Amino acid sequence: MAPPVSPPVVDGAFARWLAARAGQLLLEVRAERGHDDPAALKSAGDKLSHDLIRTELARWRPADAVLSEEDDHARKAWVEGAGPTPPARLDAERVWIIDPLDGTREFAEEGRSDWAVHVALWARNAGGPLKLAAGAVALPAQHRVLGTDYPPAYPPMTLSAATGGPLRLAASRSRPPAFLTAVAQEVGAELVPMGSAGAKIAAVIGGEVDGYIHAGGQYEWDSAAPVAVATATGLHASRIDGSALKYNEADPRLPDLVVCRKDLAPRLLAALQRQLRVE
Repeated sequence: MAPPVSPPVVDGAFARWLAARAGQLLLEVRAERGHDDPAALKSAGDKLSHDLIRTELARWRPADAVLSEEDDHARKAWVEGAGPTPPARLDAERVWIIDPLDGTREFAEEGRSDWAVHVALWARNAGGPLKLAAGAVALPAQHRVLGTDYPPAYPPMTLSAATGGPLRLAASRSRPPAFLTAVAQEVGAELVPMGSAGAKIAAVIGGEVDGYIHAGGQYEWDSAAPVAVATATGLHASRIDGSALKYNEADPRLPDLVVCRKDLAPRLLAALQRQLRVE
């Protein structure tokens, strides 16, 4: 059944509603267009999901600013020195940070379900360094939406770790950090390749893996929504040096992060620091 057309008023429920709507649209695009032309499918999915989210935000949250993978060209120009002024969103009280299609590669591969839609709200008056007031991650091909309005229960150890086997760490399918194999060996973990960042953090939230480590290039929209849900669940989320993740920055590059159970964080962060010193 498709999500209702009229949105909830509360931000957390609204984020869930919006992510679900975009996710349903992406499922329809995938079914209608097929997988014969992956590049065209990626492009169509990204654009149509982006347009839907921007339209609904303009309709229901017109006073709020937006930071999106698809339309932050002014930010790029300013960061690269070609633009005269910083982005207006830096002065906004509320900024929606969205990724209309996280995992375009997986979306375009028939049978893959590890792609997502991210909708997060940064608010100046929100507590903590993250200032993420709400967030939702839709995993349309898995028929799941995770949100801060009803955070999932804190995950247990994976069965492997709980029974004396290796920890399970989610890793990028295409570009895992060079040091990650050494970190995994040090903490006694196996690497589990997965697609999008949203799917990997959702796997931590769901207890399918014990943690996720990334380095080598991401932006705020890659992690804002899943980090909002992860921290609402009670999980640890930080940069790989242990410092706080920050959102709605002038330059939205946020190249690395760690998401894991809190009991595992000291062990992973210590191993990371040792391996990074070696490099």
